[in-house]
Amino acid sequence: MNKLKILVVEDEIIIADNICDILSGLGYQALEPALNYTEAIQHIEDENPDMAIIDIQLSGLKTGIDLAKTINQNYNFPFIFLTSNSDVATVNQAKKVSPYAFLVKPFTKEDLFSSIEITLNNYTKKNDSANNENIIIKNSLFFKDKGVLIKLLFKEIIYIKSDHVYVELFLTQNRTKIIRVSLNHIITKMSDKFIRVHRGYIINTDFLEKIGNNSLLMTSNTSIPIGKKYRENLLNGISLV
Repeated sequence: MNKLKILVVEDEIIIADNICDILSGLGYQALEPALNYTEAIQHIEDENPDMAIIDIQLSGLKTGIDLAKTINQNYNFPFIFLTSNSDVATVNQAKKVSPYAFLVKPFTKEDLFSSIEITLNNYTKKNDSANNENIIIKNSLFFKDKGVLIKLLFKEIIYIKSDHVYVELFLTQNRTKIIRVSLNHIITKMSDKFIRVHRGYIINTDFLEKIGNNSLLMTSNTSIPIGKKYRENLLNGISLV
């Protein structure tokens, strides 16, 4: 499990490094900063960030607004705009690409943290993710652990078991995690690899070993119950893979 991965796009290297230091201190994973549009796109392709902090004014032909448009069109992850100008014209220009938060220089550590929290909250509402504590970005689930957002890749989840208002995630390397969300809700947010096989279970078909009449065998050597109706759905689902 990893921390929230944040890309800083800022053409003033001292400011960029300062932001990265603050992010690391707050418990996030700060990537090597990008100084312009081209570097930012390369970092996005190579590092697959979960969020970006973008200065509106960047060196080069393309601005932070151009980068935000590309993120919206091709990558779909949340971003914060950073600027030293808070005039009406700048704000109106920024609104056109729907940033999740707006941070004005100079800012404090608390300002940065608040902007990240607002961004995650706004992203959650817009994408109707699990709830304000559990956030889904791309193919990852984020949950809070001691105030820090921890990243859990879908591909690490073997199966999910319902426990009233909570679900227990059974993970690779014999790990488990309990989060507050219903099974009915989380299944709507997962990838097509995840199929409900019982009123109390969801499995990741990548870890499915054997399908029996009344049970399934997972690669973790765990037997999962399966009902007749769910068995038919599972067979139909995996036949499409």
